[in-house]
Amino acid sequence: MGRSRYAITEPDKPHFLTCTLLEWLPLFIRPYIVDHLLNCWRYQQTHQGLRLYGYVVLENHLHFVAQAPDLSRCLRQFKSFTARQIIGDLQSRGAERALQRLRFSKRAHKKDRVYQLWQEGSHAEMVYSEIVMRQKLDYIHYNPVKRGYVDLPEHWSYSSARDYAGQEGLIEIQRWY
Repeated sequence: MGRSRYAITEPDKPHFLTCTLLEWLPLFIRPYIVDHLLNCWRYQQTHQGLRLYGYVVLENHLHFVAQAPDLSRCLRQFKSFTARQIIGDLQSRGAERALQRLRFSKRAHKKDRVYQLWQEGSHAEMVYSEIVMRQKLDYIHYNPVKRGYVDLPEHWSYSSARDYAGQEGLIEIQRWY
């Protein structure tokens, strides 16, 4: 898959984003790997003005709605940092099969690295109204339900659905409603 035709056109506005692991590898079934994602978002919230409105992490991809003074930069840094952290973790734990797939599937033009974790692009869609925000948050929160993983959105621990249901989630978000 080539570079995405979707772009962050107004970086200071909220955007719905999707990040997918190369070859749809199910790496996010390991909590220690998901922790890298959450810790990176926490850092970006504190140091880069990231406003996270909603998210869901599934086994091989994630969706989130976010806003930042420079969202494109935040997204690049998120993918770069988490890739280094996750690949380092896989190496230290001897996950050779996963590493072989990430090495084999790396895009040819990525000459500066041995492995590639993320697919290129992020399918960025600007959230331009309250109606669209609610649609995107509902899509995010009901994703695990549609897949048959849980009966209710707030039962999926790697999601902001808990926050919207009045429960404490794993990471602070800015509730939209």
